[in-house]
Amino acid sequence: MPEAFASAIIPADAAAVWAVVRDFNGIPRWHPAIESSELETPGDSVGAVRHLTLGDGGEVREVLAALDDTTRTLVYEILTSPFPVRLYRSTMRVVPVTATGESLVEWGVVFDCDADDAERLVEFFGEGVFGGGLTGLGAHFSATVG
Repeated sequence: MPEAFASAIIPADAAAVWAVVRDFNGIPRWHPAIESSELETPGDSVGAVRHLTLGDGGEVREVLAALDDTTRTLVYEILTSPFPVRLYRSTMRVVPVTATGESLVEWGVVFDCDADDAERLVEFFGEGVFGGGLTGLGAHFSATVG
């Protein structure tokens, strides 16, 4: 099964970054490709379903599969999307960088797809969705600090 991954140093402490990342409905505040998010089920608890509208008009439904405040880890799965994927399971994790007081955010996915789509989707998710999202997350904190 293909895997995609991105990581970034975010200029804020892990508790502050986690508070933003763990908000399952808050992703439009920092991800530049996401126009809006609406929870179909209440709260940020496991089983919550969000409906995302992308900047290009595409729609994605995702379910919160795991949320661990101790390890600062969030796992979600795609239920429906315009992307030709199956069994899409993504993990975000926030880790403190003790030397600087910043945070390392890791964002990865394991998914299934047709072999002809794998290379394109790995690049799309790794560089586009995750890389672009982490750049937006960093900018979100840079704007609040500066």
